[in-house]
Parts: sequence; structure tokens; C-alpha cells
Amino acid sequence: MSKFASIFSDKEMATRRKSNNNTRRKKKSGKNGLSRTTKSYLASLCTLVLVLIALVSKSFSGCKTLNGGFLSHGHIPDLERVVTAKGTPEQIVSYEGMTISYNPAKHVPNWVAWELTADETRGKEPRAQNFQADESVAGCADPWDYSYSGYDRGHMAPASDMKWSRNAMKESFYMTNICPQVKSFNSGTWKRLEEKCRTWAQCDSAIVIIAGPVLTDSITESIGDNRVAVPKRFFKIIASPYANPPRGIAFILNNGKNKGGLQEAAVSIDSVESLTGHDFLSSLPDDIERLVESQCRFHYWSTLKPTEK
Repeated sequence: MSKFASIFSDKEMATRRKSNNNTRRKKKSGKNGLSRTTKSYLASLCTLVLVLIALVSKSFSGCKTLNGGFLSHGHIPDLERVVTAKGTPEQIVSYEGMTISYNPAKHVPNWVAWELTADETRGKEPRAQNFQADESVAGCADPWDYSYSGYDRGHMAPASDMKWSRNAMKESFYMTNICPQVKSFNSGTWKRLEEKCRTWAQCDSAIVIIAGPVLTDSITESIGDNRVAVPKRFFKIIASPYANPPRGIAFILNNGKNKGGLQEAAVSIDSVESLTGHDFLSSLPDDIERLVESQCRFHYWSTLKPTEK
């Protein structure tokens, strides 16, 4: 072999070695041909995404979405708290299943508030039978005040809403939760509304209910030795703050006949506030409170059906 051929072969071999080295470097850069710089950038981006996911997860820990609805950080506190009309006598009493503002002058509650969940409507506790005075509450009526009066001992928070607890059931029969009601009203329109509320709780997983007598009316009738006031009308508000969107409705009902049924009695929560002077749901964010309290969509509520379990 000539010297020229030998030199050529050496140069050719060097070129081939260089080409092979470049090929190996390209293979090391990844199957997709990504450079080390690109890989480093993608790794940093992935890390950033993971950090953001972790932060978002932490910020929503403990939240609950009821029936896929309004997201809240756990239970909204003090939804059952009502700002009672100025100048109204009251004693606030907190029971296991309800909160009551009791009026010692009228011997009836100003309002009774409670939350009702879907699970609570499925309770199995049997109905209690004995009405009794709450001795810790000043001016509490006695069960005997209603005897031979012609009026039922009408529950504001119904016993059937308290089947989830023996103690809650017992406390629902305290006279602090009772008002004189016309028998046909108590077992008719009022009972139907109670049943609808349990259906609505099953639809939205949890609702807040506040009920009571309209004490701003001129009340001239009373019963019993304690002169228990006999209301002419009752109100009941229902709020579903966890629904999507949040919603509310209210009813003003005569203590007797109600022509047109519940549909004719349906009003906004704002209307009940104007009538009674009470301020409801003040613990809700202002925009949600305005939305919930301004509505009166009876047809929508009447078509709600429980979620099957």
C-alpha cells in the first residue's frame, strides 16, 4: 500500500470515528432527539405543575361539594342564627337539633332554626309522645295550657326531622318548639310543607329551615293559664346554600284555611324579613345571601326529586 493510500485511510478512519461519536451523543440526548437543555426545561416545568397541583389540593382540603353544588370550606357556620327583630323579647336556646329564640312574653318561639341533611331524613328513631316544658327557659308554656283549647300543639321543627337522634327527638317535644295551631292546618298544609322540606333535603343533601309565628300581627287570642298567644299566621323559610346555584324560598301561611295551597303562599325570604323584622342567613356571603333571599321559584322547587341512593 502506498504512503498516500495509508494517509487517506487514516483520515477516513478519523472522520468515521467523529461521525460515530456524534451519533452516540444524539442517542444519549433521548429517543425523541431532545437536547439536554430541552429536557432540563421540561423537568422544571413538570416540577412547577406538581407544586401547583399540591397547593390547589391543599387549599381545597376539607371542602365539600354537596350534590355537585356550591363549594364551601366545610360547614358554613351560624346559618341557623337569626338576628331577631329589634325590641323583641327573647331567650336563645341551643338544642341538639335546633336553635330557638323563645319569647317569654308571648310564650311561643319567635323562630326555630335547624339544618336538615339527607342522611338525617333517613333516621329510624321512633316518635316521642310526651310534650314537656323546658324549665330552664323563662316564661315557657306548659302542655296543660293547650288542653281543651281547641288548638293542636304545633311543632315548628317537626319531630320527623329529628329521627336521627333520640335526644333531638325528645327536645323537639319541648314547649319552646310549640305554637297553637288549628288542627286542620297542623295536619294539612303545615304537614305537607314539612314533608316537602324532607324531600328537598334529599335533593340537595342539606337545607336550612327557619319557622315561626308572625308576631307582628295584632294577636288578640290566647289560651291557658299562661295566656299563650295564638298566632294568625306562620312563616317558614327554606335555604339551600350548597346547591348549584344556591337557592331559597319562603312561605307565609294562615293558621287555618289556605286557599291555593302552598303555591299561593310562596314568597321570597326578603318578604318574610320585611314582615317579621328578623334578619335571616346573615352569615352567608353577601352575594349569595342576596341571591337566595330574593327568589320565589315555587315551580322549580316543586319539581325537585331526591337523588337515588
